[in-house]
Amino acid sequence: MNTSIVETKQQENQKPAKEGRGISSTTWFKILISLFYLVGIVGMSIPEIRPFFQQLTPFHLLLSLGVLFWFHMEWNVPFGIFCLAAALIGYGSEVSGVHTGFPFGSYWYGPVLGVQVFEVPLMIGVNWLLLSYMAGHFFHTKIQNDILAALVAAALMVGIDFIIEPVAISLDFWSWEGNIVPVQNYLGWLGVAFIIQIIYRKTSFSKPNAVSDFLLLNLILFFAILNLIL
Repeated sequence: MNTSIVETKQQENQKPAKEGRGISSTTWFKILISLFYLVGIVGMSIPEIRPFFQQLTPFHLLLSLGVLFWFHMEWNVPFGIFCLAAALIGYGSEVSGVHTGFPFGSYWYGPVLGVQVFEVPLMIGVNWLLLSYMAGHFFHTKIQNDILAALVAAALMVGIDFIIEPVAISLDFWSWEGNIVPVQNYLGWLGVAFIIQIIYRKTSFSKPNAVSDFLLLNLILFFAILNLIL
């Protein structure tokens, strides 16, 4: 994408509201993100309507990715390479995990996450892309060394998975053999996430995103609160 176009889009997304008149589009999106996650928490917390909200999970993932991409600055070949790599590497590792136990352990997916190919929901590729983008973005200006940044971002993804696991099991997203999440799962996540984060660091595209960190915070709070409720 032309540099001037990137700069123009960034200015539009981050442009402050005129004095005394409304708020910026970025702020509106942040408000909508918080409301969306809040509604999700309420819906998942009420047993009578929980099945309906469980079925909305794929829509939730796609909407989150759509908002994230709306504020992405540069759509070029390197960005496409990163997106494909994150989704395919993450998805491929899950297919391997389900069928061989490597690298995560012995588990299987329930029907909640929608259409499956090779017994893995397609939305899992979306989930890997979403988490990889947000974790990579969080550290992209904080740490200059690519290896260290990739390792720390991968560790953040492991931490997020640790928070997600109890909720996902309760909501029948997936199940583990013996109902125990093995340490292997987190080691596997660290390895796969590290590979994806290296690709994030090495692909050349504009990385600033006005809502990525805010979306990441809402996602973490969403699963942390559900851990206390479910």
